[in-house]
Amino acid sequence: MTIAWLGALVAAFAIGAIPFGVVVSRLFFRRDIRSEGSGNIGAANALRTLGKRGAVAVLVLDALKGAGAVWLGRAVGGDAVAVAAALLAVIGHCYSPFLGLRGGKGVATSFGAVLALAWPAGLVFAGVWLAIVIVSGYSSVGSLTASVAMIPALWLLMGPPGSAYGTLAAVVIVAKHRENLARLRAGTESVLPLFGRGKSRA
Repeated sequence: MTIAWLGALVAAFAIGAIPFGVVVSRLFFRRDIRSEGSGNIGAANALRTLGKRGAVAVLVLDALKGAGAVWLGRAVGGDAVAVAAALLAVIGHCYSPFLGLRGGKGVATSFGAVLALAWPAGLVFAGVWLAIVIVSGYSSVGSLTASVAMIPALWLLMGPPGSAYGTLAAVVIVAKHRENLARLRAGTESVLPLFGRGKSRA
């Protein structure tokens, strides 16, 4: 591993760790997203607490973290470093040192990373998420299904490096959704407010 590779990986983690949900809510809404709704810093809770404009801002910024990590990794070391940088960006988002090793659930950051790694897989991600949410109303179910769907999609498009990222990112994202899974089993999970059927706790 060269110094450039190591620097890119450290930078990818640091980029991923930027809690844009907190930044957007404090800077533009004079609120702290962590104290409202589910307390999560991602786009779904931003939609619930900040409205559509806040949610779009958080979604785009979080996705850009993943994409930026991939572009940086690929620039210094090709696909091998790109997939490692993508995973570190997701981990940084989920376990941000700026938030005491707490963070979001990694979905938007992973989506941005997938889009940069192999854009057709990113379209699959978005399509699967949207279809599942339309059918079920649950952001969490759409996020989990889309994340798992990336394993074969990235394998087809990138081979082993892609499937390795897909698998490890899915493990992190599923682990961060354990409370959602418990609520789904209990029948208490709320739906995404975008579809007018309730409020999301994603």
